[in-house]
Amino acid sequence: MAEPFTALIMAAGHGTRMRSRLPKVLHPVCGMTMVEWVIDAAREAGAQEVVCVVRPGEGVAEGLPQNVIVAEQREGEGTGAAVLAAREAIVPERPLAVLSADHPLVTDEVVSGLIAAHAAEQAAATVLTTDTLDPAGYGRVIRRADGAFEAIVETKHTDGLAPEVLATREINLGTYVFQPDSLFRALEQVEPLDGEVYLTGAITAFAADGRVATTATTDADVARGVNTRADLMEIEQLARRRLIAAHGRNGVTFVAPDSVELHAGVTIGEDTRIGVGATLLGATAIGAGCDIGPHVTTYDATLGDRVGVAHSVLIECEVADEASIGPFAYLRPGARIGPRAKIGAFVEVKNSAIGEGAKVPHLSYLGDADVGEGANVAAGNITANYDGRDKHRTAIGQDVKTGVHTSFVAPVSVGDRAYTGAGSVIVEDVPEGALGISRPQQRNVEGYAQRVEEEEPSP
Repeated sequence: MAEPFTALIMAAGHGTRMRSRLPKVLHPVCGMTMVEWVIDAAREAGAQEVVCVVRPGEGVAEGLPQNVIVAEQREGEGTGAAVLAAREAIVPERPLAVLSADHPLVTDEVVSGLIAAHAAEQAAATVLTTDTLDPAGYGRVIRRADGAFEAIVETKHTDGLAPEVLATREINLGTYVFQPDSLFRALEQVEPLDGEVYLTGAITAFAADGRVATTATTDADVARGVNTRADLMEIEQLARRRLIAAHGRNGVTFVAPDSVELHAGVTIGEDTRIGVGATLLGATAIGAGCDIGPHVTTYDATLGDRVGVAHSVLIECEVADEASIGPFAYLRPGARIGPRAKIGAFVEVKNSAIGEGAKVPHLSYLGDADVGEGANVAAGNITANYDGRDKHRTAIGQDVKTGVHTSFVAPVSVGDRAYTGAGSVIVEDVPEGALGISRPQQRNVEGYAQRVEEEEPSP
């Protein structure tokens, strides 16, 4: 890891081409805001402090993590003015890495490499560069005959620029490391250009004394900024591919990776298979040896080892080892599915505990219920848990076997090893080992079909 440093993240004054009320750097990429990606890269690289420069009233400060220092840029324009706004929050003795909040694909490897190069060169400023991108519109890095850094020439407007400048492919990526004291002294001397104080003005001053170093990267994605929704979609795709590749290196198989939506906070155990159309969101945690998919959506769900899920939605729930979910199941917040339990087709479970080995095979709703180990809840069962004012719980004991189309009117309990009759409405407790039946007596009306036929009007 590189030596400790301070990270200064430029999050102020970004454009509004996102066509959104949400500040640009707070738009999510794989479940994390753009600026959070940059913050995480800085911290993983060894940043002791992370300072974000924001504009008052833009709403960025409200969306930052609590462990980030906020510096408000209340006056001045340009990158240099933004750095000066954070002066009081900077530790003078530590190197200062300047990063852009709208470049979420920057990595800790790139940042730590830049810090290490800065220390090795004992430079006043170190500039991250690359020659792997189309240089059009970027600031070109101009070098002296001996290869030393000379200047950065902006090429957004090419009129009047020398051919040798435009022929240069090495570009400035806008990511830097500085010695803070030297930087602030230099910025105080930089003259505004078109009303803006540019950080590159300080770099030009350092170059005159030969105190600028550069380090090149072949990871051109670190230069990808976001200005439009189209940019955001491209960045999301690249970030998702990185996440999937990282999971793949850790032993996870994605059957159709381009069909998957994946958040950065998701963890997956080795030997797990992710099927087509999976949407894995939030802080979902999936164990080892699971089979997830096709078309499974999870949000903040926790799954144990060797769990199978197909065509189902799991939200803020827990599924223990070797349980089977789906197809077309819906596990809502508070659902806790025990080991080797089965939640089958078109079953909805909310705020309920399903015991080890219990089965709810199909077409049932269990809300605010506790189902014991080994119980079998037959098709079409429901817990009537709401009386119009309060929620109540239903307790179904161990090894209970319920009949089809049984309704449990909570609060009610069914004892261990008990049965319920098909079509029953259970409104009173069923003792252990008993059969609970509650339905009208059947009556057959003989000759009914003939009577109906005789009463039908003639055509």
